[in-house]
Amino acid sequence: MKTKNENKSGKEKKQKFSNTENPMRKIRIEKIALSVGATGENLEKGVKLLKLLTGKKPAKRKSVKRIPALGVRPGLEVGAVVTIRKGAEEMLKRILVAIDNTLRAKQMSENNFSFGLKEYIEIPGIEYQRDIGIIGFDVTVVFKRAGRRVRTRKIAAGRIPKRQVISKEEIIKFMEDNFKTTFKK
Repeated sequence: MKTKNENKSGKEKKQKFSNTENPMRKIRIEKIALSVGATGENLEKGVKLLKLLTGKKPAKRKSVKRIPALGVRPGLEVGAVVTIRKGAEEMLKRILVAIDNTLRAKQMSENNFSFGLKEYIEIPGIEYQRDIGIIGFDVTVVFKRAGRRVRTRKIAAGRIPKRQVISKEEIIKFMEDNFKTTFKK
């Protein structure tokens, strides 16, 4: 006697989909932003550092506000930033080695996380540069899922649901699985 799951030849029916995970929910690294905050001569050293690390020309950022206690006025260059999209995973692996592949859970946010490096010479393959000196920089890693462009495009921009947001827990799991990163509380 044949059961419901068996067809005429006696073989069980195969499932149509072997992978139950939705490929549109897959998390990817969108970009990595390296930034330095300084003014005057220190800003020029920071620009040289970012160019040394990435091979790209950093964009300088100007102040909008006036902060007299810090000597900041509108239009003053106060930082530089460079964005990496191609080769972002390789760059992230190199930078994570400098911090012993350890992050804190409180550094995580929705869709991104940030951390800082105190000295660039801790990155493997980067040697001390006398004209730059000892300087640090900040790293921001931004994640995305497929379909995020719907919100950011100029023509017919749409809204995306809350389930499209990548939570802190999902970022932690992604980093543990793909980069073997450990997290401190």
